[in-house]
Order: sequence, then structure tokens, then C-alpha cells
Amino acid sequence: MKLLLKNVVLDGKEQSISIENGMISAIAPALPQDNTEIFDAHGKLAVLPPFYNAHNHAAMTLLRGYAEDMELFDWLSNHIWPVEAKLTAEDIYIGTKLAIMEMIRSGTVYFNDSYWHPEAALKAVQETGIRATLGLLYLGDISDDAKSANAALIEAAKDVDTVTVSHTPHAIYTVDKPTLQKIAEMMKSDGRKVHIHVSETAKEVADCLKEHGVTPVEYLDSLGLINDRAMLAHCVHLTDHDREIISDRGAYIAHNPVSNMKLCSGMFNFEAARKAGCKVAIGTDGTSSNNNLSMIDEMKVAALTAKMTASIPTAGRTADIFHAATAIGAEFAGVKAGKIAPGYAADMLLVKLDHPVMSANYDLIADMVYAASPEVIDSVICNGKFLMKNNVIPEEAETVAAAKEVCQKIASWQ
Repeated sequence: MKLLLKNVVLDGKEQSISIENGMISAIAPALPQDNTEIFDAHGKLAVLPPFYNAHNHAAMTLLRGYAEDMELFDWLSNHIWPVEAKLTAEDIYIGTKLAIMEMIRSGTVYFNDSYWHPEAALKAVQETGIRATLGLLYLGDISDDAKSANAALIEAAKDVDTVTVSHTPHAIYTVDKPTLQKIAEMMKSDGRKVHIHVSETAKEVADCLKEHGVTPVEYLDSLGLINDRAMLAHCVHLTDHDREIISDRGAYIAHNPVSNMKLCSGMFNFEAARKAGCKVAIGTDGTSSNNNLSMIDEMKVAALTAKMTASIPTAGRTADIFHAATAIGAEFAGVKAGKIAPGYAADMLLVKLDHPVMSANYDLIADMVYAASPEVIDSVICNGKFLMKNNVIPEEAETVAAAKEVCQKIASWQ
């Protein structure tokens, strides 16, 4: 069955968009309507590329508002990790599904995840139809449970075309050198991506310089982990040489401006990375350090912090920020997307032009970056299928209710 979007606004003109087998097959003012599901926007909805969340810990929706206003290492070691150790696979399935509902409602069709029990997250991804990269776990001494979860994820995900599996060592301060070297070797044979926290705090950089005599980026590069399949989360504290390495290797940066500010990790220099030729995507991080998964919010903060770090108002241009939140993340995900055109994946947002903040419509992208909220999104399409249609997401109420029960259990542990 084909899907036909009628009377949607694309680049200021009403068009019809034909979708077949998960791809955009044609765009024209009028297209044949035979054997087709029809969605008529009546000229009130604009079509845009959706968001690709480059760094997330999705099931941390269960810990939203838990252990607030703390320094990163205290927060992780003394509060977050002890609670996470008690979460079951079923808990994480529910928390991930809740995160997916939140992401869909705010226009996201893909997330790059790193969390416990990834096989449980896979179940949530399959049920909702969203895209994801799910991570194999490496944190300290890998338990038998984690090894089992990794094996289960590989087996379960092998035939799921909207999911890829990556290596996700947490960071250089939680994963030892032999394990990082082993991951680099595995990447050569299995072709998987790698997803790791890098240079998030000044302390991480200082400790790496003291122990290894190089920055975290230089250290990982020496181990063969900085390459065109690497997503480096945060990268707040980079030297010019770090940016040169990242650019030369074709690696990706996941910029998480809200989390960086909340944890006082520092401000990523977007303009310096852009000028160095780095591929910068945008992520939300987990809700414990954000506290939501709205890429719309993230874009605005990314634009504003880009201006502040560069001290010029022309930094963080709306087109560059929107491109980072859409096309760059899609590129890492391995999806030909980030553009509404024939031959591209049928991933898209339908945005309400009659919403108060969208009414002027001088510059739709600027409105999305600076003015919009998730309320402006009417429908979300991923891989040619509706994830949200006319503001309705299947099973949303049931998922929220189940998550509330898990959160009540967590609260009883305090």
C-alpha cells in the first residue's frame, strides 16, 4: 500500500508527496490516488525533515527528576548507577517505550542509545516503528548478565531493518585500555559503529593528560577508535588538534547543549567545530540530565550557546543547527534522509502552520529553531509509516500508566 500526502506545504508551495516502500517516490502538485492511503493536509501543514537524536540513554525517563543539582561524578557514582543496578529488563522496556513516545511527539524518528538491557529497548523500538542504534555494553568489569544482554541484542536485531547495533564503551575513565583495544579490533571485523562519551568534563581531560600524556581524543585515536563510524558524545573540551583529528577521521560529534549546561560540564564550541570541518549532530542525552527529549528545545539552546561561545551573533545559524539536528544524525544512522525529495527515506514531520508561533512564516526553519515547541507537530512519519497521526500515538496512555508504576517502585527504594 502506498501513502499519498496531499496539499502539504513544501518550500512554500502546496504539493503532493507519494511514498512507497519507505521511500519518497514522487513530488508534484497532483499525483495519482489509486491503491493509496491518502492524508490530506488541506494546505495547513508544512512538511519538514524530522530529528535524529545522536546521543541518548532512553530508559532514563524513569529517573527524570531523580537526584537533581549535583556534580557529574557524584551524581553518577552515588545516585544514578546504584538505582540503575536495580532496574529489570521489563523496567527498561517500559522506560524506553516512554522515551520513544516523548521523542515521537517532539518530532524525533531515530535515537542513538546507550543503556542497560538493550534487548529490552529493542522490543520497544520494534513495537513503535522508530529507528534506533542500540549499544553493546562496556562499563567497568562486564558482568555475565551484560554479556548475555549483548549476545541477545545481536541475535534479536539481525533482521530488524530499522535498527543497527553499535559498540558503546561508556568512557575512557570507566573502560580500560585492553577493552578499548579489543573494541577497535572488533570494529574492523564486524563493521559496527562506536558510541562513547568523550571530553565531557575538564576533569576527564586533566586526568587523561596526567595518566596518558594526551587528550581523550588523542588517546582514543591512538587506539583506532576515532573513525567515520564513531559518535563522540559531548566533546565539550577540545583542542584545535582534537578537532583536526575528528575532522580528518570523519568522526561525528554528538552535541548535547542542555545536558552540558545542567551538569556544568561547559559549553561546546559549535562554531570552532564547524569551521574545522567536524560533522556535528545534536542529541538530548538522558532525561536525568536534561530533563526532556525535545530536539526542538535542544536546537534553540545549541544556537544560543554557539553565539555565546563564539561571541558573534552570526554563529550557530539556523540552517546549520537544523542540519545538525536532522541530516547529520541521519547520516550517522545510515539513513538517506534530512531532505524531502524523491529517492530519500520517507521520514518527515507535518508541522501546523496555523499554530500561533508559526503564523508569520517568514522563515520556517528559524521558527522551528527559535520559536517552536512540540505542540506545533501534527504528525510524524518514519520509514513511510505514521508514528503519530493527527497528534495521536498508539498505546501512549498505556505506556505512561506502566511507567508511573515503575517510578513508584523506584521511589520506594529511597
